[in-house]
Amino acid sequence: MDFLHAIILGVVEGVTEFLPISSTGHLILADQILKLPETEFLKSFEIIIQLGAILAVLFLFIKKVWNNLELVKKTAVAFLPAAIIGFGLYKLIKGYFLGNSLLVLIMLFFGGLVFLWLERKPREPGLEDLKNLTYRQAFLIGLCQALAVVPGVSRSGATILGGLSVGLSRRAIVEFSFLLAVPTMFAATGYDLLKSGASFGVEDWQILVVGFITAFVTALIAVRWFLNFVSNNSFKVFGWYRIIISLVGFWVLFG
Repeated sequence: MDFLHAIILGVVEGVTEFLPISSTGHLILADQILKLPETEFLKSFEIIIQLGAILAVLFLFIKKVWNNLELVKKTAVAFLPAAIIGFGLYKLIKGYFLGNSLLVLIMLFFGGLVFLWLERKPREPGLEDLKNLTYRQAFLIGLCQALAVVPGVSRSGATILGGLSVGLSRRAIVEFSFLLAVPTMFAATGYDLLKSGASFGVEDWQILVVGFITAFVTALIAVRWFLNFVSNNSFKVFGWYRIIISLVGFWVLFG
């Protein structure tokens, strides 16, 4: 793996992290296309650069949460299911789920069908202000996010589907998905560094920094675009995209 690979994967991560199309799934597919060997460092790289994208959210939304303790507490409640499941299944996730392109394509396809089903008819106006989000709604959204330990499900996609199911507006659930990503990815990155960081060499750290910064800059652009998009559009386009990219992936990788 070299610096060009790090930049390409950083762009893929930054663009896809907050869209409901599975950033991990796209990174795994990109690995296959770039013919990168499935090493432990590559798996760690793809976990850690997600934090670069998440820091873009902190940069953009820090004012929103700085003096809103209730929203912080509700985000913490939503984070709990993913924390428990993620830590409990860490070996399974890193050993068998990451790098499994077949699993990614299956989850992309069925996730697309779920989006199309939920958006099959016009929606009633949902909860717009996150100040009115209940702890019960936050926890249920967190349970949905926990499904994203399976690559291809999409952390943001699962969170958005959960938010739509419990009555949030599209813009509100996208904003909450952004915020919920912060503790989730800090925990995932910190835990992986604790487990694997000592094995990284100097060049590994340099490659990580390049991918991290690339993901951060790209995500700044993607977050602003996504918020503007969902204010005026449904999620159907992402449902169709997931289905199409999964079929193309099956053809390219297994055809």
